Amino acid sequence: MSNAVSTGSRRRVAILHYSAPPIVGGVETTIHYHASLLAESGYEVHVIAGRGEAFHPQVMFRALPEVDSRHPEVLAVKEELDGGRVSDRFVRLQERIAGQLRKRLAHVDVLIAHNVFTLHKNLPLTTALHRLLADDTLAHLRTLAWHHDLAWVDSRYAQEVHPGYPWDLLRQAWPGVVHVTVSEARRSQLGALYGLAPDMVHVVPPGIDPSTFFRWTVTMQRLVQAYRLLDADLVLLLPARITRRKNIQLAVQVTAALHLQTGLDVRLLVSGPPGPHNPSNLAYLNGLLEMRRSLELSEAAHFVYELQEAGYPLVPDDDTMSALYLLADALIFPSLEEGFGIPLLEAGLVRLPVFCSDIPPLQATGGTDVHYFSPTEDDPADIAAVIAQKLLADPACRLRRRVIRDYSWAGILRAHLRPLIEGEEMSEIRSAVSEID
Repeated sequence: MSNAVSTGSRRRVAILHYSAPPIVGGVETTIHYHASLLAESGYEVHVIAGRGEAFHPQVMFRALPEVDSRHPEVLAVKEELDGGRVSDRFVRLQERIAGQLRKRLAHVDVLIAHNVFTLHKNLPLTTALHRLLADDTLAHLRTLAWHHDLAWVDSRYAQEVHPGYPWDLLRQAWPGVVHVTVSEARRSQLGALYGLAPDMVHVVPPGIDPSTFFRWTVTMQRLVQAYRLLDADLVLLLPARITRRKNIQLAVQVTAALHLQTGLDVRLLVSGPPGPHNPSNLAYLNGLLEMRRSLELSEAAHFVYELQEAGYPLVPDDDTMSALYLLADALIFPSLEEGFGIPLLEAGLVRLPVFCSDIPPLQATGGTDVHYFSPTEDDPADIAAVIAQKLLADPACRLRRRVIRDYSWAGILRAHLRPLIEGEEMSEIRSAVSEID
């Protein structure tokens, strides 16, 4: 899994839900990525669920059948509860689940419980957890209530929840618990249900995994990690060998100008090695590296050839090049001379905006569907202004980059999940909830 964040912590985290991967569902997907990334980041992770199985070599899966919302006893009790009846069967099941949880959570530092606090699919589980938290059995835990669904505000469940115990537990803010919703809309609903101010509820959205979605190669994952490409605001791809006719220095100058004009984290990625037939190409590369240094672009202008793979300079394979096209925001192709210009065709296949030299071979290929500049006469700042105007005005480009930057699972781990686990702002929220309760 790409772009994990390392930490020396061995904090023990338990994730609790009715079911876990490989069961398919939105909550289960969240559990998969949270658990996997936390484990890869140095945490000891336990997933406790009624259904599921081990899904990651570093994540421990703990099966408790009665936690499952579809367990036969749970379904039988739910049928009684849906009719408003709290029976001895409910009490016995609650006590059995409480005993199991007490053992599983005794040596855990942080508990993340999904939907248990606000959904009625397994009320014996909800009441067992409430009992353990209320009698200080689990007072050592940092407890995060992760709310995806709210039974009391969902019209589908109007006939299945009733005033009084145990249903009222689903609309009360439990003392000592930090509350998390998956969207601003859910935060508003939960705040109204619990009587909490918006700033007492964290919003942590679900995410996407670009490496899985785009089927990245191992080499592509390495490039993304080495250059932190998921953190960039704009990525310009220059798929060319390093030769003087490719006019790469203009792309470096345009990158510098783009950064100055927009203040954005702009990256240039030159994918090819020095051309093999002219010894002066290595001197050309050295000149480009010196230009990069003088323009202070060491974190912005990347030459893949600088990376090593098995002791040799890295040259991306075809699958990695396809992934780079899909990740980039634009193709920049400032060649002084080309026989044809295949990168324009490749960019067209993936709908990648093209900014290229106005030389005849590229004009013949690009027609009126690409953006041209003079590779010898136009000022880099003017070229940069056109690129900024075109890309930043394109809603699809803005949305795509925002999704990659803000909604990757690794980014969510860094920005949201780890701070919650480590207890940032925890004391303020606990005291406020205690006062409300």
